[in-house]
Amino acid sequence: MTDHQTRNHGSDQTSEVTHIDGKPVTFSITQLAEEFGLTTRAIRFYEDKGLLTPERQGQTRIYHPRDRARLTLIVRGKNVGLALAEIKEILGLYDLPDGGETQNRVAIDKFRRRIESLARQRDEIDLQIETLTAGCAYLENQLAGRIAQGNLASQTPEPHKRPKTAASKTAASKMSKVSGESTPQINA
Repeated sequence: MTDHQTRNHGSDQTSEVTHIDGKPVTFSITQLAEEFGLTTRAIRFYEDKGLLTPERQGQTRIYHPRDRARLTLIVRGKNVGLALAEIKEILGLYDLPDGGETQNRVAIDKFRRRIESLARQRDEIDLQIETLTAGCAYLENQLAGRIAQGNLASQTPEPHKRPKTAASKTAASKMSKVSGESTPQINA
């Protein structure tokens, strides 16, 4: 018969098995590294930063389910771009006697700030893509006009051309307005 002791705290939605057949569940650093796709060096780094505190038996690190849960949160936090200091702050609030309320409020605030930052980055990337697309369309039109007039200085192979879309024509028009030049018309 298996004896499962579980705990559930705050925002942790999953039950954690801490004992099987009366023995505590533990993990080696190698097991955790393999499970999370990390190096043992990375796990030791998180330990040096105070994010993990494994039990020591001589030189051997013994990780308990709580350490594994913390490592899960560390990896998730890093994957969404949180700084280690932010992750440490959130983890440090786990043991407060308020049932996780403070930890959850702080985490929500940090998550919302990260979402805002990512949205701003996405807007900047979209603008860069639009600008580069317009630049390509403008330059492709310039080359096409010179080829049609026979004024191309060197006969270099044409770059990969994509089909013209309404968006690229609009972008080329925007580029010509920015540069003050008119877009050459191609007569076929």
